[in-house]
Amino acid sequence: MRPRLFGLAYRMLGSAAEAEDVVQDAWLRWQGTDRDAVNEPAAFLVTTTTRLAINVAQAARTQRETYIGPWLPEPIDTRADPHVGTENGEALGMALLQLLEALTPTERAAYVLREAFDYSHREIADILGLEEANVRQLAARAKKHVGEERRRPVDTAALRPLFDAFVVAARAGDVKALEALFAADVASYTDGNGIVKAARVPVLGRERVAKFIGGFAGHFWDDVDFEVIEANGAPAMLLRRGGTPFALGTLDASPDGITKLFWVMSPPKLARIAG
Repeated sequence: MRPRLFGLAYRMLGSAAEAEDVVQDAWLRWQGTDRDAVNEPAAFLVTTTTRLAINVAQAARTQRETYIGPWLPEPIDTRADPHVGTENGEALGMALLQLLEALTPTERAAYVLREAFDYSHREIADILGLEEANVRQLAARAKKHVGEERRRPVDTAALRPLFDAFVVAARAGDVKALEALFAADVASYTDGNGIVKAARVPVLGRERVAKFIGGFAGHFWDDVDFEVIEANGAPAMLLRRGGTPFALGTLDASPDGITKLFWVMSPPKLARIAG
């Protein structure tokens, strides 16, 4: 049950650390509950986790207003559990988690419960304490937003060759090769929260992103060891210098090519996946 609760809270918050705290709080509440008064323990835990995550998400929205540069989800290693507690990987990829940030916490809860965990609208209404008609509207609005913003992704089998080709081109600083891999509207996001050499604004467009990646090749890869891991269900490169992790890079792609690059450089966000 705990992996399922973590998967729910993580999709709600985009933060593994916050998700762990929420799940721990939910278990503590369960320990202090009169078990004889609870007919369905699993439903109690899911409801408690969801409502706690909504509260944390509401507070986090205010805190992120002072974040320096783009805020990206905290990556998680999904090699042991590729779906993190669900039967599918919906709402787990970095690109989709980024899109979900635009939703209200309640809309996000409705989307995650419906699309990732396959709860019925009636069940979601009970979890959120809302009327079923309201839940249908929330879920439809959230799904519409995701559908409008989300590019049709390629499957994992097609993503890996793109990822491998990108790593080769990026390390070589080969701008032309990078351009050939990118969709016209590719975007590169770096989450560093103010650390030195982390881009503080997204870099947009095929030529600009290719020049940006190619431009720092001469120093970025110096004395760097990297390993390919799986983060959020997709291939990712974990970069270390002197044995210390300093960046994790991953990407999203459509049939048009690579559409998004994600560089997580904030040390607290690397601590869990590098541990």
